Amino acid sequence: MACPLRVHAMKLSTVTPADIRRALLLREEIALLDLRFEAAFATGHPLFAANMAVDRIAIEAAVRLPRKDVPIVIYDDGEGLVASGAERFAALGYSNVRALDGGLKAWRAAGYELFEDVNSYSKAFGELVEARRHTPSFSADEVAKLIADKANIAILDVRRFDEYATMNIPGSVSVPGAELVLRAGQAAPDPETTIIVNCAGRTRSIIGTQSLINAGVPNKVRALRNGTIGWTLARHTLNHGADRRGAIGSFEGGAANARDVAYRAGVRHVSANEMAALVATADRTLYRFDVRDAEDYAAGHLPGFRHYPGGQLVQETDMAAPVRGARIVLTDDRGVRADMTASWLAQMGWEVYVLEGGYDGTLEASPPLVLPKPDPARRYRRPYEGTEVAEKAMQAYLDWEYGLVEQLRHDGTHGFYVI
Repeated sequence: MACPLRVHAMKLSTVTPADIRRALLLREEIALLDLRFEAAFATGHPLFAANMAVDRIAIEAAVRLPRKDVPIVIYDDGEGLVASGAERFAALGYSNVRALDGGLKAWRAAGYELFEDVNSYSKAFGELVEARRHTPSFSADEVAKLIADKANIAILDVRRFDEYATMNIPGSVSVPGAELVLRAGQAAPDPETTIIVNCAGRTRSIIGTQSLINAGVPNKVRALRNGTIGWTLARHTLNHGADRRGAIGSFEGGAANARDVAYRAGVRHVSANEMAALVATADRTLYRFDVRDAEDYAAGHLPGFRHYPGGQLVQETDMAAPVRGARIVLTDDRGVRADMTASWLAQMGWEVYVLEGGYDGTLEASPPLVLPKPDPARRYRRPYEGTEVAEKAMQAYLDWEYGLVEQLRHDGTHGFYVI
């Protein structure tokens, strides 16, 4: 995929759906970009396609596509966005842009799978984890009864804090996903306490529950099956405006266990000198993410690292790192969050590293980079966000998630494994 774009000739090189499939299977770098608005993207796209609406290219490309000669393939579904998208990438200096010959219609015609919704491959991976590991869960009714009985439980909400504050399970505490192993010992110091992990739907609670199990927490751990969606469909009441945050305090052996989990997943730990060699490799894309919470990052972070909380990085990897086949380096001053996050990315087929140390040197103090939000009218309305979602939409979303493992099998390009 090394043919440069020549805008002046108005001739854009093309690749076939089979070319893209081959690149994915051979783990070559490719940024397969859907130029439609997010709401249209969510109606169907290839598994590893990332959404970069044509009017967002100037806003997002430099952050999401750090290497200017990365192989980029752009497509639409007949809307006529490709020529404009190619010109915008060329104006920003991207030199290796091609079009999917025939667009999404050609992908369909080739008989390849289309995945609905957003963050589809992260969600499909979560379903595969549950299917392979039989991640234990409680139904909404079972959790409601435990709450009513004042049972010895701790409910840990692994979503972003703003999602938790909007609506949450009564009595729950905010512990975003990558923080679980770091904070579970404080949230549930009694090993007899049953930890219940919840998110809005399924993925983050599955990954969070399995994270604690993988890291050897002494407590019994269960996911709240189907999250706040399942809670709502079971006619239980959600609370609003809570601000309880779990404090730092790991269980005994948590940090060492997290490192072992990363090791078993194939994660490599590198020194600053070794990372410098990765940075200097000009023909590979390298993403560098600081997976701590925003407050830690703002207080002092390593230069060159973008803030992306670990739980969200696993949930929305396509948004953070749209170049499939790229390398990823994670950093965390305590190590635990980076190790657990890296363990999941490795299982999702990424070449991922954890940077050792570095925090005794010069740090930058600045808030996280936040990209401007897209026009709400063009954004896909998630069935698990907000408080005014139709029950029919919630159930349809759950039904879709249940079918993802079979879709992965049909697609065949994912390369996921589960430790």
